[in-house]
Amino acid sequence: MSLDQTIATIDELDTAAMRAAAQRQTRLTKPLGALGRLEALSVQLAGIMATPRPRLRQPTLVVAAASHGVAAEGVSAYPATVTAQMVANFLTGGAAINVLADLVGARLVVVDAGVDPAPPEHPRLRRLRIANGTNNFRHTPAMTREQAQAIVEAGIALAQELVDQGADLLLLGEMGIGNTTSAAAITAAITGAPVERVTGRGTLIDDARLRLKQQVISEALALHRPAAADGLGVLSAVGGYEIGLLTGVTLGAAARRRAVLLDGYITTAAALIAVTLAPRVRDYLIAGHRSQEPGHALALEHLGLPPLLDLELRLGEGSGAALALPLVIGAARTLDEMATFDEAGVDDRTP
Repeated sequence: MSLDQTIATIDELDTAAMRAAAQRQTRLTKPLGALGRLEALSVQLAGIMATPRPRLRQPTLVVAAASHGVAAEGVSAYPATVTAQMVANFLTGGAAINVLADLVGARLVVVDAGVDPAPPEHPRLRRLRIANGTNNFRHTPAMTREQAQAIVEAGIALAQELVDQGADLLLLGEMGIGNTTSAAAITAAITGAPVERVTGRGTLIDDARLRLKQQVISEALALHRPAAADGLGVLSAVGGYEIGLLTGVTLGAAARRRAVLLDGYITTAAALIAVTLAPRVRDYLIAGHRSQEPGHALALEHLGLPPLLDLELRLGEGSGAALALPLVIGAARTLDEMATFDEAGVDDRTP
């Protein structure tokens, strides 16, 4: 499905299902509002999936990886080669996200969205690459507009394929040395926030590298001048291929009435682009956590998304989304599986 067709397919939340879910919450064997934010989350899931009793049986975590040309500017504490090496680690089961996805029962899908050098063939690797990573956006746009649309549409197709295979909730994760630089540039471009407010230390860079990182982003935004309302323009100017792919996954999931559970700063940058392209997508998003990157809190605030967790994480990979998954499942299962006062024979509150 094309980008325009997908955007046109994204519908508003089902208000009838939400009303029925909210009414059921008032009849469950607990004091009114006793499950706090889980109750609102359950009602949101009902609206997303258009059923008063949503059920989540096959959560699927997409970890998209790509290389960034801007890494050549020295904005990360790690060399660009680590991107391909970590993809290999994902495929052999040695990364944190492998452990956490297994812990919470999420299917893990690893995607090469443009890693340099290209990883060798592997049965667990999806190859959806457009190029060998982005250009160095300090000097030239990260990708062409055509490439930006192509990687977004690859993500849309992947989301639709995963939903057809039974995925009822999509979690986002990523890997790419230099991609907090891209996320900060995207956040500054879309929100209008000062570069200094949205740019953090990423892989724990020192003060000198932080100043360099801020300078690189400022120069890139001054050079390319992406318009805040032009999601594809922002992506092509300062984005990354993994960010573009996750933008597409977000759009494709919403078009098929599936919730999207965000991880950290980079996946939220993808959400910023997705919402710029299709504002209704915002209602399909769940913020798994708030990371230590200062721009992440600002991006979440711009989207109006309260995070479920704040564990001082800064890993990426989908780790925060995986840790938040039991809360999302718990919200759905308590709505669906708890008994009502009538069913349990429990006296309701006194009028």
